[in-house]
Amino acid sequence: MTQQLRIIPLGGLGEVGKNMIALVYDEAILIVDAGNMFPENDMLGIDMVIPDFGYLRDKVSQVVGIIITHGHEDHVGALPYVLREINAPVYATPLTCGLIEAKLEQHTLPVEPEIHTVRAGDTVKLGPFEVELFAVNHSIPDNVGLAIATPLGTVVHSGDFKFDYSPVHGQPADFATLARLGSRGVLALLSDSTNAESPGFTPSERSVEPAFDEIFRTAQGRIIVASFASLLSRIQQVVDCAARWERKIAFAGRSMLESVEIAKSLGYLSMPEGIEIDLAAVDRLAPHEVVVMATGSQGEPQSALARMAAGRYKMLKIQPGDTVVHSAQIIPGNEELAHRTINKLLQRGAEVIYGEVAAVHVSGHASQEEQKLLLSLLKPKYFIPIHGELRMLHAHARTAERIGIPAENIFTVENGHIIAIDAEGARVTERVPGGYVFVDGASVGEVGPAVMREREALGRDGVVVVVAQLDEDGNVIGRPEVSCRGFVFVRESTELLDGACQKASEVLSRQQNGHERAALENGLKKALEAYFYSETKRHPSILPLVLQAEGVRAGD
Repeated sequence: MTQQLRIIPLGGLGEVGKNMIALVYDEAILIVDAGNMFPENDMLGIDMVIPDFGYLRDKVSQVVGIIITHGHEDHVGALPYVLREINAPVYATPLTCGLIEAKLEQHTLPVEPEIHTVRAGDTVKLGPFEVELFAVNHSIPDNVGLAIATPLGTVVHSGDFKFDYSPVHGQPADFATLARLGSRGVLALLSDSTNAESPGFTPSERSVEPAFDEIFRTAQGRIIVASFASLLSRIQQVVDCAARWERKIAFAGRSMLESVEIAKSLGYLSMPEGIEIDLAAVDRLAPHEVVVMATGSQGEPQSALARMAAGRYKMLKIQPGDTVVHSAQIIPGNEELAHRTINKLLQRGAEVIYGEVAAVHVSGHASQEEQKLLLSLLKPKYFIPIHGELRMLHAHARTAERIGIPAENIFTVENGHIIAIDAEGARVTERVPGGYVFVDGASVGEVGPAVMREREALGRDGVVVVVAQLDEDGNVIGRPEVSCRGFVFVRESTELLDGACQKASEVLSRQQNGHERAALENGLKKALEAYFYSETKRHPSILPLVLQAEGVRAGD
């Protein structure tokens, strides 16, 4: 039997978020990451989106392990849902394990998950795969790349990475291991494409410190910094600035509080004695003595910052003199929400400082020159750009071509496309499902495109409900009742709704004898759709309901 390695991207290729890749050799399956992504603007009512891992459901016994590269939501957010169906051991670095365990506590799983702590430099043997973890830099500590040895050769997964020579946490990337891997030969490189369109090098995390220092020096009132809860390097920098400028720091937002507690308990966040205060104590201090770190950099409606901007956050009210620092990159698709939050903060009198105004954020992802460096160090035979929208993947592919990787050895694919590698070479074979699975409250995967279209129609044109009652002989009892939501203002549209009621009565008088309720409801629906379009040029959703009363006649 021909040896074959299959690389199956289930998330993260063609989009930003929900990163998940499966490597298959013989009957063994290794999963790398299991992340979620923010819902897009047209995904009404959806809480999060996770990968479609249906391909694995009839192969759960073949999964030898799940390795997580770091603790960001787009790499761990789907893990509870994956572990509901796939009972496989999970391997992650200490901080990532802490974040995973806190997340899993919020879910009920059929089997207690098996979580193993590993560190950069460790090697884990999982079936035919031997995985070596190596340090790379990112905006969260304990971030690793993976060198996955298979019988056909070594596959390197970069994880999210950049090369930071003066990181806030930990050491610079492990160039020695990267050079050793390159000298031994790399079969395939899967590399982060998030900043593939950005020329040059991504600045160090420390490059934001002068901007923060200037903000702390000049701000007369409270400072509120919005960032990702998992961006621990930024949290540490704000803590350090607070200590330098003699401010107390408070944290706002459940995920921010949770991340800070985990990072402190594991030694990844250094807090000077007495600097942290409870958010409830902020108003007892002078404004120039306070800094608050909050969630909500993406404008999420229920986040701390968004509620502050809307005046709905009881613990802290925005007031003139506040300085709000937006210290995070806006994820594609979240621009409208984030900018709306910034505008509301300005309306409330705050000064808002964001990336276009000052250097208060730096990306955690490699730009083109770092991507070239990684490619040059590893010299892979095959290259697969991952983690990014299609335009980013194509930009990364062009970079690889420029440094000499043949175009036929570069595979720019989207989720679900299987890349098979064997003695004869590499090629794209069949495609498996790799789309969206919607999480809506407790519902996972039960809401699909059809429901999304219905929600969009309801949100666009509203709904009209018509209720008619028949006696046991099928005669109409009284007038039908017509009500609406999200369509017209009832008080100002009495004539329109009276006309709809008359139209419904006409339909019932023509069709009621000998017709089933379903046929009557269908007749009402068609007639009212035509009526409302003729009157308003709109298409509200029509919900007809014909009720039949037993033991009642129209003349009673």
